[in-house]
Amino acid sequence: MNPASASSDVAVPWSHRHLVGIEPLSAGDIRTLLAKAVEYEGVSTSRAVPKRQDLHGKVVVNLFYEDSTRTRASFRLAASRLSADVLDMSASGSSVSKGETLVDTARNIEAMGVDTIVCRHSQSGAALQLASHVSCSVVNAGDGQHEHPTQALLDALTLAKRLGRTDGFDFSGLTVAIVGDIAHSRVARSNILCLTKLGAKVVLVGPPTLLPKTMAGPGVEIAHDLDAVLPKVDAVNMLRVQFERLSGPAFPSQREYTALYGLTTRRLAQAKPRILVMHPGPMNRGLEIESAVADGPNSAILEQVANGLAVRMAALALVTNT
Repeated sequence: MNPASASSDVAVPWSHRHLVGIEPLSAGDIRTLLAKAVEYEGVSTSRAVPKRQDLHGKVVVNLFYEDSTRTRASFRLAASRLSADVLDMSASGSSVSKGETLVDTARNIEAMGVDTIVCRHSQSGAALQLASHVSCSVVNAGDGQHEHPTQALLDALTLAKRLGRTDGFDFSGLTVAIVGDIAHSRVARSNILCLTKLGAKVVLVGPPTLLPKTMAGPGVEIAHDLDAVLPKVDAVNMLRVQFERLSGPAFPSQREYTALYGLTTRRLAQAKPRILVMHPGPMNRGLEIESAVADGPNSAILEQVANGLAVRMAALALVTNT
């Protein structure tokens, strides 16, 4: 990874027809999208605020090849709040189950007059492949172990709001720990890129089997002792262990993993009093995070969900209208 160092970049006019990842975005691009999300906050969270007409007459298709609850629902609501027509599709309910390729499926969907395809796929690079074969816009809702850009953006918005950084979204001086199964996490990869481009320092924490040394780089450190890291960070983002992607045992036992890397109330007591606790979900309560922490005053987990709606509204509006 080669995170951009342009943390002083100001917001810039949006020029991207697709959102396939954080990597192609400059710090200015990220700030533009986050500022747009702030503009949509009232629309996304309050039914008292009327829908926007930004995507009136546009068609958005959610093409999901992987199971999802939060991301699919969030994109659907985001498109709806912008007055778009929305079609939900899944692999099990389409010609994909008959052997049709991703590109053929997307091109057939596009032929029906679609403006934007939101795609979630188990194959890394699927969103980029899709974007190179269709004329409509493509938004990556998670591709394999590659990227999950809107998750990183909603995490950044949550950090900015809680830590008072919404004026310019400059994260200089902030340190964020990402803890857990880094090796298999597209969320971690997108967060590393997003946070470092905005000026933050990132510390990756986890067992050596789940934390490749190659993840280290400019602004990114690797550590294996969570207790030593916690007192130094402003926020901690806990990741679940992706057992479905493991080919063998990554640690001796779940009990040992919790003992070393689980965020408990006792462990949280070592941290800064106002440390921000985040989790992209779904959570394995009792494994990587204790319920009292997940539901406690430092937690911003439900705020992440709410901010995700505003971020996805911004993403859809910007790419579809470019």
